[in-house]
Amino acid sequence: MKMLIVDDEPISLQILGSFLTALGYEFEVATDGREALEKMRHFSPSIVISDVEMPHMDGVSLCREIRRQRSIQYTYVILVTCRSEHESLLMGLDAGADDYLSKPISLEELRLRINVAKRLLSLEGREMMIFSLAKLAESRDDDTGEHLERVREISKLLATELSYHPKFAEVIDGQFIQLIYLTSPLHDIGKVGVPDKILNKEGKLTPEEFETMKEHTRIGGETLRASAQAYSEASFLWMAYEIAINHHERWDGNGYPNKLSGEQIPLSARIVSVADVYDALRSKRVYKPAFSHEKSVGIILEGKGTQFDPDVVDAFVKLESMVREISETHQELPRGSEVAPRMEPTLPDQTTLA
Repeated sequence: MKMLIVDDEPISLQILGSFLTALGYEFEVATDGREALEKMRHFSPSIVISDVEMPHMDGVSLCREIRRQRSIQYTYVILVTCRSEHESLLMGLDAGADDYLSKPISLEELRLRINVAKRLLSLEGREMMIFSLAKLAESRDDDTGEHLERVREISKLLATELSYHPKFAEVIDGQFIQLIYLTSPLHDIGKVGVPDKILNKEGKLTPEEFETMKEHTRIGGETLRASAQAYSEASFLWMAYEIAINHHERWDGNGYPNKLSGEQIPLSARIVSVADVYDALRSKRVYKPAFSHEKSVGIILEGKGTQFDPDVVDAFVKLESMVREISETHQELPRGSEVAPRMEPTLPDQTTLA
């Protein structure tokens, strides 16, 4: 994480520089706002720590200029001032500053403020990565972004309900609920590796074609696992991996790709499986009409204990009116004359949904 220190007082620069060096951060220094902007042309800091009172260009003007520029990454700005707290806060907020410190600076407080900045920047990076990957998956499928939105909303709803169940109380916490909301849109990312002639086929898939379609779970899982291993700080990708590779496993062990059964299937995937199948049933496809909410709920119930985790189905049925509201609130947008890719619908006499 790169930082830029901006201050016209050499002693302050020396103190802050020594402190950041001890913490292991890479940084540059500047003596006023103009020099800081010039440095930022070649050095892209994640965090800028700037004094307010400086010649040529003060810290408030520097902050405004940073916010005016369009950068590929967000720059977290901490302003340092000896002015009154209220005046500093108003000036900082108006200029777009994220935080501020009063002189004399407490180095321990600065360390804690930097940690806050790192957490917030990490969250932004996480959501940008998930959004980009989800849009990639969406680009190869017939579903619009509304499908992804519905699946994530229903998954969050089910996870929240299950968190009150004694069986899952120690497993599902606030972080689990937030992660399943963030990562469930990646469940079908592996479809980027399915050939167009199969993904876009209008008619019924042959057994061989269906086997190829099923590979999207392995492709998605392996892609996300590799990403999680390469970026250890992106621990959220492990749940995305669990969902992508396992959301077509069945409670009775007849799913794919690994024929897992029961609680061998990660809980996140068991939840997303119900949300995904319900939405597929409710959606119109070239091979089937959109089923009614009642018929879709009936099919989910028929899969209780065979295709789906009974506890997840119970939560789904308990919340079916809220599920219906989510489904009807996030309607599909028209796709013009595009042909929807072929996928097998989940019906009682069929194995799964591709």
